[in-house]
Parts: sequence; C-alpha cells; structure tokens
Amino acid sequence: MPWIDLTRPATIVALLPLSLGLVLSAAAAETIVVRSSGPSMKAYPPGKALADSARIVLKPNDQVVILDGRGTRTLKGPGTYSPTIATDRPTDLRTTFADASGRRARPGAVRGVTTAMAGTPKSPNIWFVDVGHSSIQCVTDPARVTLWRPDRLRDATMTITANGQAAQVKWAAGESTQMWPATLPVASGTQYRLSWPGAAQPTTISFAVLGPNPSTGLEGMAAALIKNRCEAQLNLLIETVALPEAQTSPAG
Repeated sequence: MPWIDLTRPATIVALLPLSLGLVLSAAAAETIVVRSSGPSMKAYPPGKALADSARIVLKPNDQVVILDGRGTRTLKGPGTYSPTIATDRPTDLRTTFADASGRRARPGAVRGVTTAMAGTPKSPNIWFVDVGHSSIQCVTDPARVTLWRPDRLRDATMTITANGQAAQVKWAAGESTQMWPATLPVASGTQYRLSWPGAAQPTTISFAVLGPNPSTGLEGMAAALIKNRCEAQLNLLIETVALPEAQTSPAG
C-alpha cells in the first residue's frame, strides 16, 4: 500500500469509502472532553461525555478542549458554551488516522487543519513512535510499529533494550522512519530503553496494545488514548484536528 497524500482534498474524498460501516452520523457522534485546566477542571475531566443539549459553564481561567467527529475546540472561561457547532468539516475524520501501521500521514497539511508551529518538529503520524520523548505509546498492531526521529540529517544507530535483551535500529542520513526490530517484540507493560550517540539522555517507551479496531469514531479513538495514558498521541490528535478559533465563541 503506497503512502497516501492527504494534502489534496480529492484524496480525502477518495478515502471516504474505506470507512464504510465505521463512520458515524452527526446525530450519533459523541462529544467528549480531552483536556481541561482551571477552577472547573473537576467538572470536566478528560474522557467526560457531553450531551448535545449540555451547556459548558466556565469560570475565569478555565480552559477546556472538547472533541467530536469533526475535530477539537478550545473553550476559555468565563463563558457558557454548547458542545455542538456547525462546520463544513466532514462528520468523522477516522479515515485520516485509520492506518495504524504508519503508512498514512497525519492531516497536518490538510486544508482547515492546524499545522505544527514552524521550526518545531512533529511526528507526521499519530501512530509513529517519537524516539525523542519518553512516553506510553498506543498501538493497534504490535508486529508493525514504526519509529520516527525528528533529526534525519545524519546516520544513526539506536540500541533498544528490555528484559535483558537488546536490538539495534539503523538509520541512514535522510531517513526519518524505521520499523521496530522484530527480534525484540512489543508487549504491553514492558519498558523499552532507547539510546543512541549524541542523545542528551535515553528515552523510555512502553506500549498499550489497543487491538485492530480500537475506536468507534474520532471521539472513541481519543477516549482510548486517554484511558491508556497515551498523552503524546492525544496531544498530537488535539493539535491536528483543531477547529478555527472563530468557531469557539460562547453560546448565545
């Protein structure tokens, strides 16, 4: 299966049939809280489901990020907000993230989707393992895990150790991704130590195996990431499907 270019709207339209039997209708989609801070954070913990008729009442210094099948909205207090919003974005973006094997790019360059700040390297795929940061990584297929490095300018050899075993991953200059070594299988709960020359310090990666069909929508995917504490992937998801700020004003 070739790398799919998601920077072209026509490509996104062509991908929609791939989600046959999976895409939820707007009425069935659920809104959930994915991040919160401030005085009201206990009332809006990550993972909390919100009915369409709910009102989100925020105090000064509150900030709540909500997600549904169309993307994420950042709500700031004080103010009262509705979980629902009219938008021309497709109802469900799961086709963008469907290929957990790492062969489909995240939608960072898709029209209407927030891109990473210039100069800040970000993983191009929610399912890639960023070797530069310690994290818990959610995966759907432990036999097909892709490693990603932000600096691809030079050759590098990484050593991965766990349970007294070790394996090496080699990058040539210009390469940013490599497959996880088959000689050191991925297992839930195991901590893997990643080290390579020039790194400030080794990183530690552990995995949560979600299975081949981890969600029933974009919101289901976010809920799975929250439940398994896959914070780096959740942050990337929140960033890449953010709706414009003009669509985050308080309800009238």
